[in-house]
Amino acid sequence: MTTGGSTSATSSGPSGAEPGVRPALQPGRTARINRSKYLRRKSTDAIMGGLCTFAAVLGLVFLALILFTLLSKGLRGMSLDLFIHKTMTPGNHGGLANAIVGTLMQVAIGAVIGTPLGIAIGVWLAEIGRNGRLASIVRFVNDILLSAPSVLIGLFVYQVIVKPTGNFSALAGGIALALIAMPVIARTTEDIIRLVPDAYREGSVALGARPSTTILQVVLPAASGGILTGVLLAVARIAGETAPLIVTSLGNLNWNFDLMRATASLPMTIYRYASSPYKEWVDLGWAGALLITFGVLALNIASRVTMYYRARGRRA
Repeated sequence: MTTGGSTSATSSGPSGAEPGVRPALQPGRTARINRSKYLRRKSTDAIMGGLCTFAAVLGLVFLALILFTLLSKGLRGMSLDLFIHKTMTPGNHGGLANAIVGTLMQVAIGAVIGTPLGIAIGVWLAEIGRNGRLASIVRFVNDILLSAPSVLIGLFVYQVIVKPTGNFSALAGGIALALIAMPVIARTTEDIIRLVPDAYREGSVALGARPSTTILQVVLPAASGGILTGVLLAVARIAGETAPLIVTSLGNLNWNFDLMRATASLPMTIYRYASSPYKEWVDLGWAGALLITFGVLALNIASRVTMYYRARGRRA
């Protein structure tokens, strides 16, 4: 059609589509598939899926082998003597009672010191420091502690506490465990608090609450389930630590309830007994490893159950 001596095309192509735009399929027509590319992608997907499945199965096989070995060897040393007798020299039918009590003492010290510090750091990072420069520095240092080898933390406590006091002690071991648990709890607390909806904070402020009141009575209760889970996981981690205890609490073959003296612990006892030439000690070492495994498993199950019931309560 012509207007004013000029001609304008009603369409820019045979299908009426604009240049550079792929025309839409007409009814009754199907797109052509590049069969070679399709087969290549299909085979690549099958290979990667098979490799992932193989890796998962391989990991489960190794885990099953570890558990089978632990159960088969650990059950040999299980007896009532294990829980009522202290560690003794070979041939005297000793147990691990003092090591169990020593582990509970040091883990309790670590949890009592590390939990409030970790929660306080996490709350400050999530609610007060946020994205400030100081918060970035604190977060960076916390991540360093989170990934630092535990033996370095043990050596630090040795220089700060053991060397000045002149003796190994359960208190030094507990402080070393607290320094390991603290960054775990801090990171978990920060992440969980950041998940609390801002509407909670806004509603509290709208009612006239101060920031401290909002944090203590609104944010923390809402995040308590996740924080508790982080604490349980941190306790599960420090319960099996050996390296920091070598240079802090050292170990003891006798009963000890004095926090300022060397104290036995399950990880240290396992470390020494497992490499012993005496079969009785080796069996006790495997039994101690089984006890720690069951303890860590129980803490992990407790954390999962806590998360489940907290989530169920929120849905209700």
